Amino acid sequence: MTETLTIGERVGWYRRRRGMPQEVLAGLVGRTADWLSKVENGRIELDRLTVIKSLASSLDVQLGDLLAEPSLLDGAADSQGGAVTKLREALMDYKHMSPLLAADDVEQPPDLDILRAEVGSAWSAYQDARYSRATRLVPDILAQAQRAVRVHEGDQQLQAKALLAMAYQGAAMVLTKIGEADLAWIAADRGLTAAQESGNTVVTGSLFRSVAHCLLTNGRLTAARDLVVDSATYLEAGLDDASPTYLSIYGTLFLVGSMAAARTEDRSTVHEFLAEANRAAQRLGHDANHMWTAFGPTNVAIHRISTAMELGDVQIAADQGPRVDSSTLPLERRVRHTLEIARAYSAQNRTDEALALVLDAEELAPEQVRYHFIPRHLVTTWVRQQRGRPSHLLAGVAQRLSIVA
Repeated sequence: MTETLTIGERVGWYRRRRGMPQEVLAGLVGRTADWLSKVENGRIELDRLTVIKSLASSLDVQLGDLLAEPSLLDGAADSQGGAVTKLREALMDYKHMSPLLAADDVEQPPDLDILRAEVGSAWSAYQDARYSRATRLVPDILAQAQRAVRVHEGDQQLQAKALLAMAYQGAAMVLTKIGEADLAWIAADRGLTAAQESGNTVVTGSLFRSVAHCLLTNGRLTAARDLVVDSATYLEAGLDDASPTYLSIYGTLFLVGSMAAARTEDRSTVHEFLAEANRAAQRLGHDANHMWTAFGPTNVAIHRISTAMELGDVQIAADQGPRVDSSTLPLERRVRHTLEIARAYSAQNRTDEALALVLDAEELAPEQVRYHFIPRHLVTTWVRQQRGRPSHLLAGVAQRLSIVA
């Protein structure tokens, strides 16, 4: 019902549905009724997640309700047999998770090398922004990994648990991207359990990152920040002789933490976290993709841009964002950075430049553009600001994103 509304209009829709006067909601978020009126009428643009989260909390709705993020269940992207439904069933099937409920295994035990390659395939699909493919792959991979844990023993069982953890993490990451935050949380939590049982410190650190990311997505910003601190403390003992993979996991934790801190407007913690991530990146010495982290100096640089936008430092993001060469990173990271620059340009009323970037991003990663809140918010705002008919380019992307004027 609210899919075609701007964020401000959705705020008004939920406020009226709850019978809440503007003065009351404005007071709950520390603003004036005049400010809220301008938000609901589109005269003030809501582009800070911290403000949107505060409004969502005061209205007792999910952050995604105000952002109107679509799910694969809603679109043609899920035409391959209900991929999200199958993944949900895989996450909820306790016969796969518990040896007490599973049927006796009489087949050949899953080959761990093949399973490792399949886990990598799902992660590669995620980093290529092919979310539908990743969602289709994960249920079978989870089933095979769970079976491997049941039938293998000793060191092979520990390896199987580590692979199961990474399969769960891959599920959590892609589910977050397509707006299935609750399912993502379940997957991340299950993955952390498997990681801890594997005894693999690096895999456990990777799953801490995934859980922190889910907390961030669900708006639990303080919890995400605190988990990053605790997880980093857990990993500190191994830093002296850390491998490139270890450094990548450690550094990426602080990138997640920097976003959580930015959304709470904690500038000092943002600076501290980015500085620690940068130290890890400098030790690594180059951009890499160990354990699918896409970590290195460039990822630190693009997080400086993302946190600047969250903190309202639009000029910094607009000036420095285009200078960052993200070509060494996986597609998902490159497109995310492009969208952040578009967001900065739009905030400076450089709409044509911003639209060109969104169109470039859509050509490279149409699913990512469809499911991310930034392009949906930008295009909705641009369409509503048009005095006449939108341009052919703007009308086209609006139609593809199911945005109606």
